[in-house]
Amino acid sequence: MAEGSTPKRERPWLMRTYSGHSSARASNELYRKNLSKGQTGLSVAFDLPTQTGYDSDHELAKGEVGKVGVPICHVDDMETLLEDIPLEKMNTSMTINATAAWLLSLYVAVAKRRSITPERLEGTTQNDIIKEYLSRGTHIFPPKPSLRLIGDMVSYTVRAIPKWNPINICSYHLQEAGATPVQELAFALANAICVLDTVRESSAVAATDFPQVVGRISFFVNAGVRFVEEISKMRAFTELWDEICADRYGVTDPKLRRFRYGVQVNSLGLTEAQPENNVQRIVLEMLAVTMSKHARARSVQLPAWNEALGLPRPWDQQWSLRIQQVLAYESDLLDYDDLFDGSAVIERKVNELKDGARAELAKVAEMGGALAAVENAYFKQQLVASNALRLRRIESGEQIVVGVNKFTETEPSPLAEGTIERILKVDPAAEREQIERLRAFRSRRNESAVRSALRSLRDAAQSGDNVMPVSIACAEAGVTTGEWADTLREVFGEFRAPTGVGAAVAISGGADRIAAVREKLAATERELGRKLRILVGKPGLDGHSNGAEQIALAARDVGFEVIYEGIRSTPEQIARAAADEDVSVVGLSILSGSHLELVPETMRLLRERRGGDVPVVVGGIIPADDRERLLAAGVKRVYTPKDFEIGAIISDIVDVVRASNGLS
Repeated sequence: MAEGSTPKRERPWLMRTYSGHSSARASNELYRKNLSKGQTGLSVAFDLPTQTGYDSDHELAKGEVGKVGVPICHVDDMETLLEDIPLEKMNTSMTINATAAWLLSLYVAVAKRRSITPERLEGTTQNDIIKEYLSRGTHIFPPKPSLRLIGDMVSYTVRAIPKWNPINICSYHLQEAGATPVQELAFALANAICVLDTVRESSAVAATDFPQVVGRISFFVNAGVRFVEEISKMRAFTELWDEICADRYGVTDPKLRRFRYGVQVNSLGLTEAQPENNVQRIVLEMLAVTMSKHARARSVQLPAWNEALGLPRPWDQQWSLRIQQVLAYESDLLDYDDLFDGSAVIERKVNELKDGARAELAKVAEMGGALAAVENAYFKQQLVASNALRLRRIESGEQIVVGVNKFTETEPSPLAEGTIERILKVDPAAEREQIERLRAFRSRRNESAVRSALRSLRDAAQSGDNVMPVSIACAEAGVTTGEWADTLREVFGEFRAPTGVGAAVAISGGADRIAAVREKLAATERELGRKLRILVGKPGLDGHSNGAEQIALAARDVGFEVIYEGIRSTPEQIARAAADEDVSVVGLSILSGSHLELVPETMRLLRERRGGDVPVVVGGIIPADDRERLLAAGVKRVYTPKDFEIGAIISDIVDVVRASNGLS
């Protein structure tokens, strides 16, 4: 390049913010505002009832409507969500898994209303059900029919919606659940192999078209704060994926072997303590997926600095968008070739990660592939153990988290203190209004057309026909999210994923602390003359179970008898189990923001079932004023992300049991 000449710049990646809340109308206003600020793609967050196949008026949806995303019950909701957004020009990412076929059907139905043909649509459905069994917990059906639904979407979109990525293999939530970089590489690639093998073996796609299927597979990854390791991980991903596409699937076109990925940087590492530190964490993590040209993300969405506190406000999301824009438009990053080619440090780390991932992939293949590793709980047990190791390193101080276990001295933060509302709170009226809209929609639709469409859906599910055409017909006829999912539940059944707690080893806290808590618990049992039992429960639809799993592990390790049946329980089920098992304490874990609805209801039912009070402790992302309300309602302790010492929490819970039984 001649001196003084201007280098040719790369096009920036797609810039997104992951958002949606309260209602389709409120979310649409947010999307249009974000697009006007320079966002270049949509990333839609759906609420938990939508993700798990329930209408907003279902019993399990109580308290969850509009909390972690937008409620979408039918085609009119989807049309409102996308009002004045040009679908033929938009690249839309939908974070949806078990109900992905349904939400894509609603999206297509809205496009058809606008006379936009499906082949003009561009975007991605996450649609990665295997990781749902391991981390987020929004699965519905057993693994085999779930894979069949993914296969139906893949084979349908490659013909009818060729610009659409039908699945986003999602290693993001594996890292959130505790995966090491080697596990993140291996488990995600094993997942992709499982999906592609399913499609190839189904013969739904001609062999000559199969390379196009491979080329439409995309990934959604996580980037942590260990900058060099994360850059190396992404370069390892690109090289391993190219290898798999060429050797296993015989894809000869390099473009179709390209590792195409979007990213949201690590939310697990965001802290409630000194939350302003999260900004520099987010920047470092973003650099890890943008600096290496050969392994650069195709789309980036950043969390907001205050996501460890609650739901971000529009201003917080704008800040995260501006971080991306400064890097893309003010810096010279996009002017140059890959900065790390020829780096001995990077090459050595990449090879180390690739070797580890290949060994892990061979182990998974030997047990029968990713599906078998889900069903035999191998994946889950490995993640729970890795997460326990991570927490032990933080508790011991071996792994430093600034503002949490080191450099904790702080000035009051103008971002996190004062009278200004620092997070977005969903209006409680939003759930009632959504239910009213849903019931009004049901009253005006053609019931005969709905019944006919659902019969066709059931027939396709039973016969093995592709469910996508009949699902689109269901959307157009006015079928609701719950009706679509319930029809498939009748055919496929439901599935409760292994918790991974039974075989994992508890390793949180130091030996001296664990010994002291064990002795305190044993002394309490001697004084009371009975075994201490803790029920760890997750009421509602929140499937983020990392915290609950670690509490269950540590409680078992010090001598509690632990009752933990995994995610997605009603308050009634938790109260019944607490009474049947005669538990000494109940621990409730809620990260979806529905604590003010679900905790008091669970406590009311516990009093009815037990005929008296059983102490209740609560953990989750809970704002300070909500914490005070829970304590005033009778909750004995409230633990939030700042309470990172699991051993200290378990010791405190033993104290709660002693106090509730009149012991000093």
